[in-house]
Amino acid sequence: MTTTAPLPPLPARPPSGCPFDPPEGLARLRLEEPLSKVALDDGGWAWLATRYADVRAILGDARFSSDTSAPGYPVSGMTGGSPRPGATRGFIRMDPPEHTRLRRMVTRDFMVKRVEALRPTLQRLTDELCDAMERVDRSEHPVDLVQALALPLPSLAISLLLGVPYEDHDTFQRLTGTLLSRDLTEEQREPTRVELLAYINQLVNAKKAEPGDDIISRLVTEQYARGELTHEDLVAFAVLLLVAGHETTANMIGLSALSLMLDQETADRLREDPSLVRGAVEELLRFHSIIRNGPRRAALADVEVGGQLIRRGEGVIVAVPSANRDEDTFPDADRLDIGRPNAQHHVAFGYGIHQCLGQALARAELQVVITTLLRRFPGMRPAVPVEEIPFRTDMVIYGCHALPVTW
Repeated sequence: MTTTAPLPPLPARPPSGCPFDPPEGLARLRLEEPLSKVALDDGGWAWLATRYADVRAILGDARFSSDTSAPGYPVSGMTGGSPRPGATRGFIRMDPPEHTRLRRMVTRDFMVKRVEALRPTLQRLTDELCDAMERVDRSEHPVDLVQALALPLPSLAISLLLGVPYEDHDTFQRLTGTLLSRDLTEEQREPTRVELLAYINQLVNAKKAEPGDDIISRLVTEQYARGELTHEDLVAFAVLLLVAGHETTANMIGLSALSLMLDQETADRLREDPSLVRGAVEELLRFHSIIRNGPRRAALADVEVGGQLIRRGEGVIVAVPSANRDEDTFPDADRLDIGRPNAQHHVAFGYGIHQCLGQALARAELQVVITTLLRRFPGMRPAVPVEEIPFRTDMVIYGCHALPVTW
């Protein structure tokens, strides 16, 4: 794709005011130019969709491809970097029918009924982590809620589901953190990518030799054994579920806890009536929208969206944080309102056939954590001014690098 006009870059700079707001410039674009062209750091360009209706239209239309090899796909600056020749692709970067075939293999493991059966385990894990927090001597140092709870819980949960030894959690947190950094070049990411693939290869081979009671083992003994999956498919599955299964939820836990610490009225309402927590989680997902740099698509045909013609071979980036703050859909959208009647219509998990596979698990984890923190630590507060909290402005998944708290 080429253009002669100078174009602005993809909005990424955080706002100067509230750290929970979307990147600066998205609100203006949504009002003035909801489908605009933005420059990519590889010299190309893509359409940027900022309006809720347009985002849903694009994500729900099969004429927009998720395949990174499709002509015009905007790979520049995407999560995990640009695909390389011979690289394995997870099914989220595929189109039907291959996407449908592969996704169906793991759908049952993330269905609401399966996740609800895990809720007692999630509660036990959360209670154990909170017990450890209570034993910390805070007279010397505050507790970092990210390291003490937000990262370990989803890591424990996805490790349990996938059959990853939890003693390896420091390794995969370090590797995924590097891969998701905005500040590294592809060359700088490459050693990390190689190390992660080597680790996953080793894990898959271990499951082949000695299957257990977990997702990867089941894929090995069923689909792989029947020739429906290759070894490369298994590795791609494991990488996708491992990365997506803890980075996203960990950052939502941190931001959700912080926003409730700063809004005691809302925290008190939830503490007094825990039945409100399910709706509050939907509103927190809408309000924070931690995926700041996608999803992305390539047009497979000429398609008109919101009165704008997007031609075949042109790339599109949808701005989820902007869509979830669209006043036409969510009145008073910049306010956290746990009683919002349509909060569940957010697109924080995407929309269409690529909607997040693990959304039921993420919801359950957030519900358990929020309820438990409000009950056990009613006086929890940030231990430093908000201005000193290190937000993940350098990452494609927004959140807090650290969240010092006390109570």
